[in-house]
Amino acid sequence: MDVSTIDFWIMIATSLLCGGVVGFERQLRGKPAGVRTSILMCLGTSLFISLGKAETGETYSDTTRVLGQVVTGIGFLGAGVILTRKGAIVGVTSAAVIWMLAAIGAIIGFEHYLEAIALSFVTVVVLIGIGLLEGKYEMLRKGVFAPGTNNSDNEK
Repeated sequence: MDVSTIDFWIMIATSLLCGGVVGFERQLRGKPAGVRTSILMCLGTSLFISLGKAETGETYSDTTRVLGQVVTGIGFLGAGVILTRKGAIVGVTSAAVIWMLAAIGAIIGFEHYLEAIALSFVTVVVLIGIGLLEGKYEMLRKGVFAPGTNNSDNEK
């Protein structure tokens, strides 16, 4: 990883873009992982994967081990946003978004930039689209998704 190469800056810019797109949607809805957090998750994950791919002496490190450790760490962060409030479990969507941001960051770290950008937009479409469907179809507003259930991930 060399800061003087265009590849380094493409990775940084893609991480900023992807994290920013998802984080902007989350921040507009007042959710726990906003723009800053989302960008930092994408950027951090992409850097860890890039470091895992880097040549170390005469051998290469095992990127699957690095990826496995990232998944473990992100699982810990995701668990931190899931709460129980008045008998309802909240924050599951935010935890799932954290998983997606890490996956997107990993894809960036493996230099699949267009796929990462596409998945960022797919993530936002899912978040907005399902919220719109829940608002339109009553059958999707049951249980924790019913109006007035105080579910922090209720996307209406």
